[in-house]
Amino acid sequence: MSKVTGFFAAVVVLIGISPVWADTSGRITVTGEGSAFAIPDMAVITMGASAEADTAKSAMDQTSEVTAAILDRLTEAGVAERDIQTSDLSLSPLWSNRQSSDNRPSIEGYQASNRVTVRVRDLDALGTILDAVLSDGANQLGGLQFMVSDPEPLLNEARVKAVADARARAELFATAAGVALGPLISLNEGGSQMPRPEMMGMARMADESVPFAQGETELRASVTLVYQIEME
Repeated sequence: MSKVTGFFAAVVVLIGISPVWADTSGRITVTGEGSAFAIPDMAVITMGASAEADTAKSAMDQTSEVTAAILDRLTEAGVAERDIQTSDLSLSPLWSNRQSSDNRPSIEGYQASNRVTVRVRDLDALGTILDAVLSDGANQLGGLQFMVSDPEPLLNEARVKAVADARARAELFATAAGVALGPLISLNEGGSQMPRPEMMGMARMADESVPFAQGETELRASVTLVYQIEME
């Protein structure tokens, strides 16, 4: 068996467990991944209120009143206007399950919802802020996400590790197949992955701020490298 044929056979054996493949032009393609970790310094959370009432105006007035109280509380806590943004404002009818005489659905009320997405840069104040807005009438909290305010250095660290990972994989497979890596033909970034939001329940400790654990933030990057194959 020739070295080229043996190389392709080795790739076939390994392809089921590794992101690597070769083509008939004598190239090898590998994918690498890298991660970087940091203690978050910012949190993003959605909060707001929803209400049901007989009329659309009443439902919207109730949610607007609570939302205004939430906005005032956030301002008092030192959250900047640029860190507060309306993310959802909705009004929808509530349909009755009872059949009317003409078999047409009827509206028995309305549901309104008003939510804002907030960036909290002082994590020491996060629990107290959440407790305060709940006291003001907020009945919707969700999408709590801990982040770093400047993710680019972490992403660059993850990218460097992803390239090193891909290079190491390529060298491993080439050595196992008895060939050598030639020049790098192309490098493509597969994308970066930011932390996923964590859903937060409505549990609240009486007379205490809402407890939370921020942990570490992980940022990921992936790259795809294509090398020319050289016979040893």
